[in-house]
Amino acid sequence: MTHRVAFLVFDGVTLLDVSGPLEVLIKAGRPDPLYTPVLVSPRGGDVTTASGVVLARTVAATEVGPVDTLVVAGSDRLAVPPVEEELLAAAAVLAERAPRVASVCTGAFVLAELGLLDGRRATTHWRQAEALARRHPRVRVEPDALHVRDGRYLTSAGISAGIDLALALVEIDHGADVAREAARELVVFMQRPGGQSQFSTALMTPPAHSDLLRTLTSAVLADPGANHSLPAMAASAAVSTRHLTRLFQTELDTTPARWVERVRLDRARQLLLDGHSVTSAAQRSGLGSDETLRRAFARHLGTTPTEYRRRFATTRPQPS
Repeated sequence: MTHRVAFLVFDGVTLLDVSGPLEVLIKAGRPDPLYTPVLVSPRGGDVTTASGVVLARTVAATEVGPVDTLVVAGSDRLAVPPVEEELLAAAAVLAERAPRVASVCTGAFVLAELGLLDGRRATTHWRQAEALARRHPRVRVEPDALHVRDGRYLTSAGISAGIDLALALVEIDHGADVAREAARELVVFMQRPGGQSQFSTALMTPPAHSDLLRTLTSAVLADPGANHSLPAMAASAAVSTRHLTRLFQTELDTTPARWVERVRLDRARQLLLDGHSVTSAAQRSGLGSDETLRRAFARHLGTTPTEYRRRFATTRPQPS
């Protein structure tokens, strides 16, 4: 028997929030289908996505029958209150029936509005994470995670993170080999654990205007574990430490030490997810000691390296 998955869609829904996870489930287990996806909407009939593509002949929420998993897709408008009562009612009906409930991107706002995420960890698109936390203070928002599992609820970050969420669902249901094969069919990465950052320090850093700073930051990103102390970087660039500090502040709005620490933290996180010990991750990332690594995790992530690895060192999202 296949696993029946209801995708809750509506006018203005983001197409990739639906099509990405849908393709994962369709590819999983081929040629033998493991999932039966069904498109559900508050009223049934045709639904027009934000891109103008029409999803035809959706089933009304009151008529869909039993489902094993509900996936609430996202839309930019869900982050702007209020969420339509008709959509909330449809989600409530489906969530009551489904043993497992998930959301993609701002679909988390629907679950939060229904109170289903109260007291639970959850995530959404990084741009909307602050709004979710502000509107629903009882939800423990993790703005930097790709996807989060807490009990029977799973939430994911924006757009393509829905693919990561769907692969995690496949792994939970059928094991890593089946999920990996689906990922290969889609030509996407399998190893994007839920705790991986939605974006790295490299992506968050605005382009440096000066060739000097571009060269320095590229060197740090290429080898975070090397000696990137302020004196060493200043000597490499043939400028004074004061001038280099001023460049970082002017162009990147931070200090050299803080920026290097974030790059090293990114590297340490990946090393932990790859199976390295805390000591190895600290040394290879350039953070040096276990204690320095623990302080960096506490300061930037609010957790410990050991807890981070326990929760996220697999594509499978861990229950709390």
